[in-house]
Amino acid sequence: MSHTRDKVNKTIDQIKGVEHGFKHICAAGDSILADASADHFALATTYLKDDSYQVRMLATYLLGQLSTVNVKALKVLETKVAADDNWRVQEMLAKAFDHYCHSKGYKESLPLIKKWLSAKDPNLRRAVVEGLRIWTGRPFFKENPEIAIQLISQLRVKADETEYLVKSVGNALRDIRKKYKDLVDREIAGWDVTDKTVSAIKKLIEAKK
Repeated sequence: MSHTRDKVNKTIDQIKGVEHGFKHICAAGDSILADASADHFALATTYLKDDSYQVRMLATYLLGQLSTVNVKALKVLETKVAADDNWRVQEMLAKAFDHYCHSKGYKESLPLIKKWLSAKDPNLRRAVVEGLRIWTGRPFFKENPEIAIQLISQLRVKADETEYLVKSVGNALRDIRKKYKDLVDREIAGWDVTDKTVSAIKKLIEAKK
């Protein structure tokens, strides 16, 4: 047990020394998950309290992997992780959400997708939009692009002028518009552009990049 603890501590020290990227954190998480003797959920909840954002990213990755079989892990993602003020942790939350949907099936995950999209916390809403990008490259939404467009579009009235959420919604719909221009244009044609937030999202969708 001591050897295992030393190995985990060494892994933690290593990820703290790397400021950018996700792959090394995912690799560290996979190494921890491979140890069947460890209490993975307990480790994840402990790591969430760490001052280092890298360790909290690791915790988020672990919780994402556990969420498909542990409802408590999913709940922690929805509450404690969503409340984290570090943008890198929020990026990992988006990846964790996509892992859940991929594992459960995107169609089967629609109730949770809708729940998070209607959440009060903008971090949860953004996690869905960013996690599933490019939406129409994902199973189910690839065959049903209009559903993806409708789900993302509903956030135009819930973006609350939150800049990063406005950008997320606009960029996600612009991604889809590259392949399904008529569907997206039909959706945004009826938008109330007198609303400042809606107008900002529409400009992002139509921007040429």
